[in-house]
Amino acid sequence: MNVVETLRISYDSLMINKIRSMLTMLGVIIGVAAVILLVSLGEGARSYIQKEFGDLGSNILVVVPGKTAKEGGMHMGTSAVRKLLYSDAVLIEKRSRNILHAVPIILGTSWIKYGGKSRDTYIVGANENYFDVRNLKIGIGRGISASDVDSARRVCVLGKTVKKEILGEANPLGTFVTIGNAKYRIIGIMQPKGVALGFDIDDVVFIPNTAARELFDTDRLFNITVKVKGPDLIQDAKREIRELLIKRHANKEDFTILSQDEMIAVMGKILNIMTAVLAGIAAISLIVGGIGIMNIMLVSVRERTREIGIRKAIGAKNRDILFQFLSEAMTLSIIGGIGGVLLGAAIAFTAPYFMSYLPAKLAWWSVILAFFFSAAVGIFFGVYPARKASLYDPVVALRYE
Repeated sequence: MNVVETLRISYDSLMINKIRSMLTMLGVIIGVAAVILLVSLGEGARSYIQKEFGDLGSNILVVVPGKTAKEGGMHMGTSAVRKLLYSDAVLIEKRSRNILHAVPIILGTSWIKYGGKSRDTYIVGANENYFDVRNLKIGIGRGISASDVDSARRVCVLGKTVKKEILGEANPLGTFVTIGNAKYRIIGIMQPKGVALGFDIDDVVFIPNTAARELFDTDRLFNITVKVKGPDLIQDAKREIRELLIKRHANKEDFTILSQDEMIAVMGKILNIMTAVLAGIAAISLIVGGIGIMNIMLVSVRERTREIGIRKAIGAKNRDILFQFLSEAMTLSIIGGIGGVLLGAAIAFTAPYFMSYLPAKLAWWSVILAFFFSAAVGIFFGVYPARKASLYDPVVALRYE
């Protein structure tokens, strides 16, 4: 009997019990679809993180207070001997040859009030270069200027959300709002930016960092955001900044310099682990589907014992019986694999349209891997029933009732 004929007989045998065959394939379909979908979510999250970092500026270094130790790719914080100061950022700006800007950032929260409305929001103290460094655009009005910083002028730029909730739809330029206990004049409104890396940039008020020093009565910085001249100078800039600050901090490295690539790499490792774990869990359902295939094939062998005896009596060899039942198991797993691929790919493609917060990106390697794994499951769990059928004694099989 040739291969085509054997496959045709296998298909006809499965179609005799369509419902049973469909239910058997369902486990494989769900397993393959789950593997593809979970890997797609992991890849989508990776692309989302890379895009978020890119949207917040390129060639960026962030100097944060406190020395951190790397353990397994993670940054573990330790106590800081000395905080970052405003003068540290000034030193980096003046002395580093590989950077364009070093922006001292002061971050805090305060109430902003106008008329009878008030709300608590983040206050970011920055300078005139911050908006360019972080790819932030002004919608109306202007941003913070160098003279605003030099004079510690009480001016502010509002995020879109803050502006809408405090001042409504009216043009607020020139209007005074109360931040803390002081009056600040609104000079600009940001273009909508949305949430970036979990931080809602539209729900922020920007003021000159010199005014923020007075508002929060501190010279200590949240971080120093550094714009490097080019991607090939990032390592040189890190080395240069480290040397400058160590010398200034009495030969103590009580700070950490983070690059975007390092932060993406750390998050990438976390995502790789999560994706592997989730894909492994999903693969368990494939194994369960394989057990279902073996169970159904054992039932089928028992139901067709007399058929096996008749075929052997008219000349079928053991390998013919083995291949027939093994091909039935493979047909179940392959059709189930194709169904799972179609289902998983369909969900991965369409999910972002219905749930915009769900970043899914179809990874073709996961499609190929899941399909071939499902085929391998069919072969593995189909061998035992097929071998059992092939070893039946034809005389005993013909007597089976």
